[in-house]
Amino acid sequence: MARLTPITDKSQVAPKDHATVDAIVQSRGALQGPFTMFLPSPERAGCVAHLGAFVRCEGSLDMRVRVLAAMTVARELDAVYVWGAQTGGARRLGVPESTITAIREKHARGISPDDAQIVEFTRQLLQKHRVDDATAKALRQRFGDDGFIQLTGAIGYYSMLAMTVNACELEAGANAEVLQV
Repeated sequence: MARLTPITDKSQVAPKDHATVDAIVQSRGALQGPFTMFLPSPERAGCVAHLGAFVRCEGSLDMRVRVLAAMTVARELDAVYVWGAQTGGARRLGVPESTITAIREKHARGISPDDAQIVEFTRQLLQKHRVDDATAKALRQRFGDDGFIQLTGAIGYYSMLAMTVNACELEAGANAEVLQV
């Protein structure tokens, strides 16, 4: 059970913060997940929602790359809500079950070289707080400097979500795949 009471309706926040809730619902279709935990701090929730809209919907980075990074973050940080939220999208984007399994089980067997590059970069950044020169060079060649920064920013964004849902003990959403930690 979540440590904080989830804020799932704008009646739970002060009237001055209703516009923030409306904006979150408009950009995400509902008030759910980490945002139910961010809303005790409405100004922060609004800023995170704005950043999330950019990370998820704008920029040149392929959505498949974003979801691979998000799943890897979720697994590395044992964020059950984020994992459940990302695996359905990964499957819709055609990410093979062997790749999802490899990320879940923290290995690289069965991952295509292009996908493995994203997973390895994410793992290095989260585990070592750095990436080796060869990995950084390969990603910069593949995506350019802008894409490299977009990927790094996506990893940071999903790490923030993971930390929030972990601190708040937010469980996986309804009908989502549950990560065993």
